[in-house]
Amino acid sequence: MPKFESVKRVGHSVDNMFALVADVERYPEFVPMCEQLTVRSSREKDDRTLLVADMTVGYMAIRETLTSQILLDPEGNAINVTYIDGPFRHLHNRWRFETAGDSCDVNFYIDYEFKSRMLGMIMGAVFDQAFRMFTDAFEKRADALYGKPSAA
Repeated sequence: MPKFESVKRVGHSVDNMFALVADVERYPEFVPMCEQLTVRSSREKDDRTLLVADMTVGYMAIRETLTSQILLDPEGNAINVTYIDGPFRHLHNRWRFETAGDSCDVNFYIDYEFKSRMLGMIMGAVFDQAFRMFTDAFEKRADALYGKPSAA
């Protein structure tokens, strides 16, 4: 079962990075392979927001749509994604944001397994490479939205 985990220090606040990752409807503008994202539902409870969203990812001629439940927990500086339906046997993704002085450590974790062995063979290496670019894509987006941090 493929897994990927990274921790990246970025020169933006925890609040800004949380808001950026929580703004899922903007993902098609900057997230690798994300072609479309539609929020089906949103509900709030105890200062948390629960979204159900469809994301279409594409690579060359292959297009797949997956449905996920996204729990936004601003108090805990965490975003948890639970897979509902699509081309995977399972998928779990979590983001954690930790203050590091004037910066933020962005913790990204994902593990997944395709239902189809063939799709896994075709898309596995591509997904692995895309996940490695995720934190960079979010950092570049933060620089564009909030300004590039000055060098220490």
